[in-house]
Amino acid sequence: MSWKKETDEITERRQLARQQGGAEAIAKHHERGRLTVRERIDKLLDHQSFEEVGLAAGAASYDDGGKLRTFDPANFVLGFGKIDGRRVVVGGEDFTMRGGSPSPAGLRKSVYAEELAVQFKVPLIRLHEGSGGSVGGKGQTMPAPVNAPARFVSVAEAMATVPVATAALGAVAGLPAGRLVASHFSVMSKTTAQILTAGPAVVARAMGEQKTKEELGGWKVHTKNGTVDNGAEDEETCLKEIRRFLSFMPNNIYQLAPVIDSDDPVERAEEYLLNIVPNDRRKSFDMRQVIQAVCDQTSFFEIGAGYGRSQITGLARLNGQPVGVWANNCKFLAGAMTADGANKARRFMELCETFSLPIISLVDEPGFMIGSQAEKEATIRHGTSTVLTAAMTTVPWASVMVRRSFGVAQAAHYGPEGFVLAWPSAESGPLPVEGGVAVAFQREIAAAPDPEKRRLELEHELAAKQSPFPRAEAFGVHDLIDPRQTRLQLCLWVDRIQPLLPTLLGPSRFSIRP
Repeated sequence: MSWKKETDEITERRQLARQQGGAEAIAKHHERGRLTVRERIDKLLDHQSFEEVGLAAGAASYDDGGKLRTFDPANFVLGFGKIDGRRVVVGGEDFTMRGGSPSPAGLRKSVYAEELAVQFKVPLIRLHEGSGGSVGGKGQTMPAPVNAPARFVSVAEAMATVPVATAALGAVAGLPAGRLVASHFSVMSKTTAQILTAGPAVVARAMGEQKTKEELGGWKVHTKNGTVDNGAEDEETCLKEIRRFLSFMPNNIYQLAPVIDSDDPVERAEEYLLNIVPNDRRKSFDMRQVIQAVCDQTSFFEIGAGYGRSQITGLARLNGQPVGVWANNCKFLAGAMTADGANKARRFMELCETFSLPIISLVDEPGFMIGSQAEKEATIRHGTSTVLTAAMTTVPWASVMVRRSFGVAQAAHYGPEGFVLAWPSAESGPLPVEGGVAVAFQREIAAAPDPEKRRLELEHELAAKQSPFPRAEAFGVHDLIDPRQTRLQLCLWVDRIQPLLPTLLGPSRFSIRP
């Protein structure tokens, strides 16, 4: 007896599955300027490295003679692949079939993606374009029984175990939108993507709002509110950003991030650092130039530039060692910690703690943002949560006092047992001089013959007391350094902490925070 009939059918099913929603559906997808999920996977992964899982999943129909008539594949494509030679799990909705609304097998495959990543302890990548459940039609699925395993358990387990990177490459709504944001790094295409809790028709029916998809959930909305980390010009740039993010990451929480050879000399000293901080304390400077001068050249990968803009977060390398970089952006709200900025910094510290990445903090912190809007946004609650997050980290910290370090907010920039350096431009205390003088010397200033002159005199006197030299003399910092020597000092520190990093591996733990 031969099984040739059955094996021929397997071959035919595989051929039909690779046709996705058919030539017409694929052509329409291309006309909209979008790649298919299979094309995206091919562009993301190393050449010919994709190993598909579940190609046979779907729904078949037969004629009266028992011959295969049609085969509709599961509309979620899943498998293993490699990026720069490192294995990953990748999956995404197939929009050419039912607009990506999950078929029963497609839903099971999407859940299995997280389970595979956790089982094999490799990074997980989701390429999203699709909606959630349908109220009718072929995409309709029966609800899970009440005693079934919660489908989001695997999502949480993946985030606690392996790096998760996601991309919005078309309209993403419902369950796929929830999976999109359940990640360590997310990016959306500025030209093709929208992220929606519900689409325009549902919003119009329920809320009476007439909005387009772009108005509801375009990149200008979601890169500003923190729903996604980055916006990229097109789909291919999104895929490149995912590859770059993963280059800084270990495969899982039980391994360290890969250290690469660096041809950037640790002794490189940028002359412009000597003058980058203005002598006039009211003037701003470009902290991103400081980051570029300190880290390995071209290595800085910023995350979340449009959200919480007073804080700068990203990944970089120091002599080849991946590190997390957190800095203040004094060009936006003087670098003050807003509620959004606090949440951005907290989430970034959690990323570094989860994957055992040392943290570099470049400090120019004037304190929590003040004013009525800051109070409405509960800045003190969100800011205190960030302070406590820093206090509970176990990864090594190196903090450089570039300029200001004031108030409760400054505590978030210094990890336990951290290495602290100060530039000669550093100033620190419970309050910035201007605010402290205004409060403590209010009557004296008002009674002076020339109140403005007296205010300036007091500010000058107190500013001298906030100099880093007395702090260094009292060993309040580990060293007072020439700004041009910052890279060298941090690279030496990175070398010293190497024996500590293996002891950090495994699950991270945070207790409750405000």
